[in-house]
Amino acid sequence: MPGLRASHASGAHSPVRFAYPHNMTDSDDPHAPPQHLAAYARVRGLRSPGREWVKTRHTCRRNAQHHPSSRPSTRQRYPHPSVMSSPIFPRKIPYVRLGQSGLKVSRIILGCMSYGSSEWMNWVLDEEEGIKHIKAAYDAGIQTFDTANVYSAGLSEVVLGKAIKQHNLPRDEIVVMTKVYALVTRTPGETSRFQNPNWKEDENGYVNQHGLSRKHIFESVKHSLERLQLDYIDLLQCHRFDYDTPIAETMQALHDVVKAGYVRYIGMSSCYAWQFCAMQSYAIQHGLTPFISMQNHYSLIYREEEREMMGALKHYGVGSIPWSPLARGLLTRPVDKKSDSSRDTSDPGVVRFTKAYLGGGGEETIKRVEELAKKKNCTMAQLSLAWMLHKDIVSAPIIGTTSLEKLTDLLGALEIKLDVDEMKYLEELYEPKPLLGVM
Repeated sequence: MPGLRASHASGAHSPVRFAYPHNMTDSDDPHAPPQHLAAYARVRGLRSPGREWVKTRHTCRRNAQHHPSSRPSTRQRYPHPSVMSSPIFPRKIPYVRLGQSGLKVSRIILGCMSYGSSEWMNWVLDEEEGIKHIKAAYDAGIQTFDTANVYSAGLSEVVLGKAIKQHNLPRDEIVVMTKVYALVTRTPGETSRFQNPNWKEDENGYVNQHGLSRKHIFESVKHSLERLQLDYIDLLQCHRFDYDTPIAETMQALHDVVKAGYVRYIGMSSCYAWQFCAMQSYAIQHGLTPFISMQNHYSLIYREEEREMMGALKHYGVGSIPWSPLARGLLTRPVDKKSDSSRDTSDPGVVRFTKAYLGGGGEETIKRVEELAKKKNCTMAQLSLAWMLHKDIVSAPIIGTTSLEKLTDLLGALEIKLDVDEMKYLEELYEPKPLLGVM
């Protein structure tokens, strides 16, 4: 179990002892283990002599200094299962390791950029609807949620935190991912670089509130935990590369927030391959916490990551968790069909991205998606996502939706099988495109 220190003595009957950290005690009984460890004891057939657990090969007994009748049994002291235990029901989604780490994520990750405040972007769902979508995703088997400090100026994290709390989602099961780099403005409606690339933080009263400096990383993590109402973040991702901060400072600060217990794992997002390699190699060479994931821009009609980044990820054993796997919705509908999303008319980045997506064989590829989807009796969205799920470097794509119906539809991608010829048919028209999503 995490946090345990095991010492193994020689001999068939030697006990296996686990010493627990000093802060894992029960306030009502100084000799008792915490509840989740007591629950573990019931499953494993262990008894508790204070903070030390003893098990022999043939029997489970207390240390001789504690007579069995001197204290109530573990079951008497802890009659109910741990409050952190997961509900028992079949899950519809498989779970995979994120890269070569031990962290398991759902094969499809729910992106929470669409939940927060419509003041930030008019296509964003407000709190009540956002919480409803998060709960529906969890009920369907998605236990991994991705957000960022900048989304809705922090309110996306607030909505995710409230959903976890209101619906009592088990913290020991779910995986919460957020990001650090961008500025969180004072109000959701305030302009930022996210809406206007020419907007300058320092000129608008935000001096140290952005980037990957040690100061901002620690401050950002603190505020994210407050908004999420959590004690730790499972995966903290650098949203972009910081040209103004030395890599050494960034990687040391990321390592320190992990060592401090605020963060369990770290990842990177949307950068050039040389930047990722420089950061990762520095961490490895200096014994610091390395990245386990890369959240990069990748889809059937935007595959520039295959040139350098995907090879680097394989080399380091890092998992890819792509954003925009459906190319802003273009892979979900015929080329001549207009989008029903308000984002396509209000997000300034959509026009630029759409033009790039449709060029270089993109339009013809979408037509092939439509054709093959009809042949396989599935939706275009399911087929496009299934293509990505067949790429071995991809741990799990991140999907974002403002429709429960579309969320349910996307889960059907897990059932779609594509053979080698079908994969080639979908891929062979691709041509190079300008880089999008990196700075």
